Amino acid sequence: MIRRVVQVGDPVLRQKCEKVDRFDEELSALLDDLRDTVIREDGAGLAAPQIGIPLRVFVVNVEEGYFEFVNPVFVWQKGEQTGDEGCLSVRDKAGTVTRPSKVKIVFSDRKGDRYSLVAKDFFARAICHEYDHLDGILYTDKATNVHSV
Repeated sequence: MIRRVVQVGDPVLRQKCEKVDRFDEELSALLDDLRDTVIREDGAGLAAPQIGIPLRVFVVNVEEGYFEFVNPVFVWQKGEQTGDEGCLSVRDKAGTVTRPSKVKIVFSDRKGDRYSLVAKDFFARAICHEYDHLDGILYTDKATNVHSV
């Protein structure tokens, strides 16, 4: 189901999200809604708080594929990359953000199985951007040169 993406100013975007403790049909439905919404919005990623649900869940849809992250934790971050970012919750704006160029993250899938993944370049940027949402951080908190697009 396509969900409404909440916009900057909504308090849920500033909450530290809760860890998922039940891997059930409700979680699967949330992940399906995130997938449907990020595809509809043509975004690189979408986090649960962006649809009003303060849980540690996000999806990324990039050249490397579509990925679901539940209760993600960074193992390490390396290097540096700087580039423009936008956000589905901050419409019509972009800004320059410095992020790690390579990350290793551990996470669960919708069934609760744990995995690890190494991502680089734009894939790493998308993961870091969405991960920040889980801690109530928007890219505009880190960006320079925020401008209208």
